[in-house]
Amino acid sequence: MHRTSLVTLLILVPHLYSDDDPTRLFPDKSQLKDARLGKPIDLNGYFPFNPPSSREGWNDRAKQVRAQVLVANGLWPMPEKTPLNSVIHGKVERDGYTVEKVYFASMPGHYVSGNLYRPTAKVEGKRPAVLNPHGHWNNGRFLEVPEAQAKKEVESGAEKTIEGARYPLQAKCAQLARLGYVTFLYDMVGYADATAIPHRSGFTDAEAELRLQSFMGLQTWNSIRALDFLLSLPDVDPKRIGVTGASGGGTQTFILCAIDDRPAAAFPAVMVSTAMQGGCICENCSYLRVGTGNIELAGLFAPKPLAMSAANDWTKEIETKGLPELKQLYKTLGVEDKVAAKCWPEFGHNYNQVAREMMYAWFNQHILGQSGEVKEQRFRPIPPKELSVFDTEHPRPKDELDARRLREKMTEASEKQLKALEPKDAKSLEEFRRVVGSAVRAMIGEELPKPGTLEVRLGPKEVKLPDGVTMHLAALGRKGEGDMVPVAGLFKKDRKAGAVVWVHPDGKASLFENGKLRSEVSAQLDKGYAVVSLDAFLTGELKGPVRGNEATDNRPKKEAVWDGTPPYPVNKGFAGYTYGYNRPVFANRVHDILTAIGFARDMLKAKTIHIVGWEGAGPWVAAARANSGDVIARTVIDMNQFRFENIKDVTDENLLPGAVKYGGVPAFLALCAPGEVFAHNHAGTHSGQLSKSAYDAAGAGDKLKRQPERAKAEEVITWLTR
Repeated sequence: MHRTSLVTLLILVPHLYSDDDPTRLFPDKSQLKDARLGKPIDLNGYFPFNPPSSREGWNDRAKQVRAQVLVANGLWPMPEKTPLNSVIHGKVERDGYTVEKVYFASMPGHYVSGNLYRPTAKVEGKRPAVLNPHGHWNNGRFLEVPEAQAKKEVESGAEKTIEGARYPLQAKCAQLARLGYVTFLYDMVGYADATAIPHRSGFTDAEAELRLQSFMGLQTWNSIRALDFLLSLPDVDPKRIGVTGASGGGTQTFILCAIDDRPAAAFPAVMVSTAMQGGCICENCSYLRVGTGNIELAGLFAPKPLAMSAANDWTKEIETKGLPELKQLYKTLGVEDKVAAKCWPEFGHNYNQVAREMMYAWFNQHILGQSGEVKEQRFRPIPPKELSVFDTEHPRPKDELDARRLREKMTEASEKQLKALEPKDAKSLEEFRRVVGSAVRAMIGEELPKPGTLEVRLGPKEVKLPDGVTMHLAALGRKGEGDMVPVAGLFKKDRKAGAVVWVHPDGKASLFENGKLRSEVSAQLDKGYAVVSLDAFLTGELKGPVRGNEATDNRPKKEAVWDGTPPYPVNKGFAGYTYGYNRPVFANRVHDILTAIGFARDMLKAKTIHIVGWEGAGPWVAAARANSGDVIARTVIDMNQFRFENIKDVTDENLLPGAVKYGGVPAFLALCAPGEVFAHNHAGTHSGQLSKSAYDAAGAGDKLKRQPERAKAEEVITWLTR
């Protein structure tokens, strides 16, 4: 494959001009091998981890992925930490420990409930502590395994006592307390006492996606606040905190430890693997695993001590797939002995006694500095109904909110944060760029391609047009990615150094009308510009014929193979099952526009680059311009009277999760400051205040031209190439 300029070519195949779409590059669709046109990745894919070879490389990668995790969970920037107003009551005495009932407000009107286990042995100074998210066990914190099943667990060797087999969550917390740890076991949303919002409900519509309000984000916030609660206790040592949970609690363990610096050691059980990534909506959200997976997400805890247990489930290959790569990462960081994993293939999905005892020893070694095995002691269980935090004296809070009302409060708080970020001067503009700009980069998933990373995947092909115009056609892609972007480059022999990137919903074919070059294109060529156009994702030649697109569920029919025909096969029940693993269509289109800009910069060697977005492509161009730094000189954006707020369907091709949370197209315009921008057809977009504030803060108020109605093509080209 040749990596070369489409202007200075070693080999060109000449073609005569034809009025039958002269921009066509793929007469045979079998040559179109864009990986994004295959079946979308889902949670049952394969997610290997390839750690960087240097500490610096990992630091850069970890910073990027951590920001992605925060954005995905709706926690960038972090919400305000309002008072917990915690209530602790109902102490129950046991041998070597006590159990208390707890509830607190993770945010106004939303409560986290759980049980607090405390050691009774007297010690000097503060105690270590362990946070316990429980996972998808029956009734959660109230788990009570039927006696017949418990006996089988004992017979198999998974458990040593019938008490531990029947009440494994209590067994874990009781043993940790006897070892000296203050231990908090708290409810997942919809389990045990946390029933104001049923599990898996209330956060799956388009508005939730556009605001990045997800069930997983809510639970992750609850975990952060649960850690706040634990650290608010006067007897807890903030430097000696462990986190452990299994299954969905394992997901919460490694996600919390990926984004919060306070834990000192972690033990996610039966969850970390290169296989299934988590089947519940509380373990998935848009953007979370685009380009990454649970092994790398767990690795974000490095260089702190991380251990994992596995069983005869999706985690069974951890010792050969995942652990070696994490060992390599930890070795690069100089702490190879601080990561471990063990699989018990004789047992099914569990957090049984053999795994718990591995965890006790791990925490003792890395939190207490004590080595050696730990055997779990027998304990006297508390009947689950007696663990409930609400009773006659402590009724459910009157201000407790359901999902709809909680989301209203979350929206109000998020909009307040965005309003506070509105630029007023150079300093606040920089903060706006740091927060909103970082979020937009995470949402798009790409920036401009680095010099030298573009490849010619097909072509180039030369087409001779009338009036001395030459057109080169090729498919471009980025190294290490499976993209294949059809691009057309037009120029005249006496072209100058500049280039105009032309973006249209109809793709590069829009350069022509009735078989002839559009007059607007000719006008640019006559001024010495090269004109570059592309088929952004699912436009032009990337838009194929209908062949029975049935893959619209999380579990598509085996015979259903998506052929690239719109609409993109989004899981209608929860878009996070799709966009948690794949870029949204909108983001893919921005990615392709950035590729075309990189082509103009690197292969055409254009010293001046302008870009124009026509009709529905205008919002894509706004996002691309916001992510392209100072490479673009002038930008024309047809706002197309578009607002993300008007999207009501998760299958909408312009759905970009988080777009409303971070200000939408007005925020894209604000991020363009101080570049020259002509935004037209903006009536009803509410884009004026934020974009004007940013340009005024940049001292470039005259660089932003706005026009309510759609500008004529001649006006656009005159302004762009003046």
